Amino acid sequence: MNKVGTRQIETDRLLLRRFVIEDAEDMYSGWCNDPEVTKYLTWPPHESADVTRYLLNTWIPEYEKGDYFNWVMELKETGKIIGNISVVQVREDIGEALIGYCMSREYWGHEYMPEALKAVIDYLFDVAGMNRVVASHDVNNPKSGRVMQKAGMKYEGTLRQAGHNMQGIVDLCYYSVIKSDRE
Repeated sequence: MNKVGTRQIETDRLLLRRFVIEDAEDMYSGWCNDPEVTKYLTWPPHESADVTRYLLNTWIPEYEKGDYFNWVMELKETGKIIGNISVVQVREDIGEALIGYCMSREYWGHEYMPEALKAVIDYLFDVAGMNRVVASHDVNNPKSGRVMQKAGMKYEGTLRQAGHNMQGIVDLCYYSVIKSDRE
């Protein structure tokens, strides 16, 4: 793995960039306070923008590390931030990155997340030198699986009672793409 960390990525409609503390209010009101967004995530809705600001204050210093990958998704046309996508776990021994993402409900169904996920996958292979990119979703959230499929990931299987989110202990569907899939 190349220790390149979070660098700016541009797609047709999105700018994927590092978070700044000024993103806190829009992040809070956009997706962090929404129980529908966090329903299948591992964290509850934020109670206030102060919680979001605290989180950003823990994330932002991590950008100095070469193995920290966390992007805010910004619409190029308007400059509005609509979600985030990050590597939540790295396994350097096999060059694997586990990706997580969430987005403001207002932008669901507009193909922004597959666009961002594909760009991050490309970055992780082409710049960070990863061998494998993996993501999972609660079996009761198949729309997340469709995002993974649209980004070129292949279904690997379902692990029973393998995860925990706001719904409790859940079955997880796993998807991946490996470097040789792209050659």
